[in-house]
Amino acid sequence: MTAELVRGQNHTLPQTRLEIRVSAGSPVVAGATLGDENGVVRRPEWIAHPGSPQLPGLEVSQQAAAGHRLAVDLEALPETVHRVTVLLALPVGVGGPTRFGTTAAPFVAVTGLDGTEIATFTLTGLDTESAVTALELYRRQGAWKVRAVGQGYAAGLAEMLADQGLAGAAELAASIQEAVARSLARSVAPPPPRTPEGDRVRHASGPADPGPAPAAPPQPPAATPVQPAADPGPTPTAGGPIDYAHPRRQHAAPPTPPPAAPPAQPGQAAQPVAGDATGWSMDERLYNQIWGMFEDLARAAAAYRSAVDFADSRMDQELDRSLSDPRNRIGGAGDRAREEARAKRDELTARAREVLDRDLAQLAAEAAVVEPALPAAYAGWDNPVWHAHRVPMELPMALRLGDLHLPERTGLRIPLLVRLPLERGIWVDSGRTASEAAALTDSDRLRHLAMETAVLHAARLLAVYPPGEFSVHVIDPAGSAAGPLAPLVDAGVLAGPPAAGPQGVASVLAHLTRRVDLVQMAVRAGAADSLPPDLDTGEQLLVVNDFPHGFDDRAVTQLRYLADEGPAVGVHLLMVADREDANAYGPVLDPLWRSLLRITPVADSHLADPWVGHAWTYEPPVTPPGSRVLEQVLAAVAAARKAAGR
Repeated sequence: MTAELVRGQNHTLPQTRLEIRVSAGSPVVAGATLGDENGVVRRPEWIAHPGSPQLPGLEVSQQAAAGHRLAVDLEALPETVHRVTVLLALPVGVGGPTRFGTTAAPFVAVTGLDGTEIATFTLTGLDTESAVTALELYRRQGAWKVRAVGQGYAAGLAEMLADQGLAGAAELAASIQEAVARSLARSVAPPPPRTPEGDRVRHASGPADPGPAPAAPPQPPAATPVQPAADPGPTPTAGGPIDYAHPRRQHAAPPTPPPAAPPAQPGQAAQPVAGDATGWSMDERLYNQIWGMFEDLARAAAAYRSAVDFADSRMDQELDRSLSDPRNRIGGAGDRAREEARAKRDELTARAREVLDRDLAQLAAEAAVVEPALPAAYAGWDNPVWHAHRVPMELPMALRLGDLHLPERTGLRIPLLVRLPLERGIWVDSGRTASEAAALTDSDRLRHLAMETAVLHAARLLAVYPPGEFSVHVIDPAGSAAGPLAPLVDAGVLAGPPAAGPQGVASVLAHLTRRVDLVQMAVRAGAADSLPPDLDTGEQLLVVNDFPHGFDDRAVTQLRYLADEGPAVGVHLLMVADREDANAYGPVLDPLWRSLLRITPVADSHLADPWVGHAWTYEPPVTPPGSRVLEQVLAAVAAARKAAGR
């Protein structure tokens, strides 16, 4: 069965000898790059393009055309290659379209040697881009997969190649376009068929054999050929022109796909769609969409508040002018002036509220579509996605820490997402002076809620990291957090038992400080291979409860060091503390307080956006009452670690 992919989706490849077929509405340049384990194209020789169409395991077309066939033999690729990226670009200076938004959406299919489709992808949503990354074939734990990318570049091939880490991208892009321009007047012979023995058959008029090359599948059944837009010139004697028609479609270019949502009626807002923002993957598109919703809500509320302030100010000015006239102070003239001023104010306020309600309704509709589509890392604990969660093999872009809302509509909540790996630590404020809501909560209850919040964050981090790539250490000097920590302890997902007492505190801090020191030295010396074999180089999270209890001066210094130097080398802090208690150390801990993201275990309006400075109400994460989703997720983490031998 063919997998019809959308941006960000991947699919396992059942075989290693493949053909990638491209159909476009106008002639395009097709090429492919080879990437290492980090996706970096190390040198120009790792790029197959019309000027250099053959690499070991890869062959592409030699000219721009409305259809292409790229031959790929994954087993023939060098061992250092972990990724094959398929590129499409519009030819420059030939009088054709200059951006993909004016052409039919390109269609790409990955097929087997017999022409059977394995996966397809239609690159919709392109506009000003003149080059696009269509697909990538990547190696994961010994197996190959295909991922739909669809990332466009308005600056063309040069920007695309530079984005893959290639030095001299602009010069190479120019040479590719020159090679395309030289070949536009020539036709291209079809890819040579394979013999029954599996050997390549070369055209007699073709170039000399440059060495090993991938196998190309036999030609599909005859169909009406679709010629390139340029004059093909004389046809070579061997094989004739390429048949650019897709074997299962009537035309070279696929029809424009139907819209993802019903089109809006005149005067109505468009129906929202989950993942309609830009991005390389669906996760990135959802991430960008959520932050777009956050910004839209901030600006909509700011516009409403500004309009209300203007209406109030205008009413005050009109009243001042009216009452400054002595004639309006006698009889009913003053009362009429006040009524007229208030009526104008109410009219302006009502108009502003109408606009705000329209914007909020659109955002609420978008939130209703986006929330069910979120991956586990972005989803609330009440989202059904957690019940089918499996520990991923790749790290997601971001993590949800809770929800944000404004008083204009408290039911409209935007997920608070932070990028991964964490760039800064987190401080869960357990003090009663943190907010009015905290002041109304019993101290013991507040500390218990703070630790429960920290446990939920730690569990979510464990659940979204690949097995064995994230460890959690806990410092609980007095053992007061035994209850909230029980799910982590019972599941056996902690790096060790919660450290108690001054000795336990010193041991954990010394262990993590040593890790930071060693990794920093290895990175600076460029000797990452020389790290001790017993050193865990995965990401580490240190959860500290009831700070500064159990900490002496040395321990405080080490904690400050971990906060400052740890995030850059994968050691992160999750503090559960009352700032008033931390004041016992004076101003020495103020930088620590300011460097961490402060959140609360109860709803609190203390977070501000960077655009208009609204005070957003933060809602901490909670699991549904009576739910065992936390235990189920941690059990899945433990099982994944066991299966991975960690």
